[in-house]
Amino acid sequence: MKLEVLRGRLDSLVLAVLEDGPLHGYGIIAALRSRSGGALDLPSGTIYPALRRLERAGFVDSKWSEVDGRKRRTYSLTPRGRTELTSERDTWREFASIVGGVLGTG
Repeated sequence: MKLEVLRGRLDSLVLAVLEDGPLHGYGIIAALRSRSGGALDLPSGTIYPALRRLERAGFVDSKWSEVDGRKRRTYSLTPRGRTELTSERDTWREFASIVGGVLGTG
């Protein structure tokens, strides 16, 4: 899938993946790949800026941990992030309904 298609949706997708529980960056990448059937195979250079943006907005928190002797930053959804995810889902449903009606697929 082309990254242009994701523009404006990546943050919502990351929030949705974190809804299941805390993950480190590569775990988020793997979850997106798995949940999309391989269609979303995103580079880390795409995910980490999104995570920083979401953290600045207060939608995710992060903390450092050590796993197998390696330091990893783990990200988790905040209550504000859960509210944002609910809002994004509502917006997406409305948008998909409108576009589907226009394209004749709804």
